Amino acid sequence: MPASKTAAKASLPSATGAAVERSEHQRDIINRLRRIEGQVRALAQMVDSGRPCEDIAQQMSAARKAMDKAFYRLMACSMLEAVTQGDAIEGVERSTRILEKYA
Repeated sequence: MPASKTAAKASLPSATGAAVERSEHQRDIINRLRRIEGQVRALAQMVDSGRPCEDIAQQMSAARKAMDKAFYRLMACSMLEAVTQGDAIEGVERSTRILEKYA
């Protein structure tokens, strides 16, 4: 078998592994976003019911931190993809630009 076909076959398991890992990351991010959605709904209810500002601020802080964690989890996935697929340097630079822009 030519070396190029051997190399392609050798990379299949890692590509499959990367796809599985991406799927796990996506599931984790979706679960985090659903929890955040519940937190935001609870915040609206707190405002509607006239809860004290400090209580609302505390819950807003928790929701904001949860969003930050979801964002960093997303970026970790982006970095993993960058180093496991294609041109790693270009992928890492792309992820770095996203971090610089939105973090």
